[in-house]
Amino acid sequence: MLKLSVIRFPVVFSVVLAFTLIATWANAHGVDENTRAFLDGHQGVQFIPFVYIGAKHMLTGYDHLLFLFGVLFFLYRLRDVFILVSLFTIGHSITLLFGVLANIGVNAYLIDAVIGFSVFYKAFDNLGGLEKLFNWRPNVKLVVFLFGLIHGFGLATKLQDFHLPSEGLLTNLLAFNIGVEIGQISALFFIFILINAWRHSASFMRFSTVANTLLMSAGITLTAYQLLGYWVSL
Repeated sequence: MLKLSVIRFPVVFSVVLAFTLIATWANAHGVDENTRAFLDGHQGVQFIPFVYIGAKHMLTGYDHLLFLFGVLFFLYRLRDVFILVSLFTIGHSITLLFGVLANIGVNAYLIDAVIGFSVFYKAFDNLGGLEKLFNWRPNVKLVVFLFGLIHGFGLATKLQDFHLPSEGLLTNLLAFNIGVEIGQISALFFIFILINAWRHSASFMRFSTVANTLLMSAGITLTAYQLLGYWVSL
């Protein structure tokens, strides 16, 4: 009964929170006005500004960070961290560059809903949900890579909001991607230190179920947030 209550409360809370935030969803994907004003006034190659914008987006992108938190949660070896983070990086770099250069239009709300689902999925996987329900678990490396592709499209939609000129576009995209990696590495450094320090506490395994249940709840909230935002924006 206790375990059921622990799982049920965050889920109910997330649904209520999603509905209370509905008034803000219509503007949830607006581009920062200071960033827009700067880019509107500067044409051509802007390497350093795009590095900064990429790093800023990753460090403030709570959906990306929550997914990575779930990925790192039960990783104990640096080798495993390196492999999975590299696969995620390769995935989002491919779709970031391809999405913008090929001008592939993806609705920002819908792609961010899938990113929210990726947070839910990883927490659910950490709890052994797929193995309990289906006695099956997909390859973790493949899943992280595929979600990396989805996250990359999410990054691409943000850049497409800038309506970037073709002059210097590839260089600016590469700079943005470098910034994303700088932000990602910085965030992962602190996330890994935090989790590693917690692992030495007796409470880690005792509260790992609660932590991943809350992470799963956050994924539900993010998904509902974006889906209802899409509905409001119609």
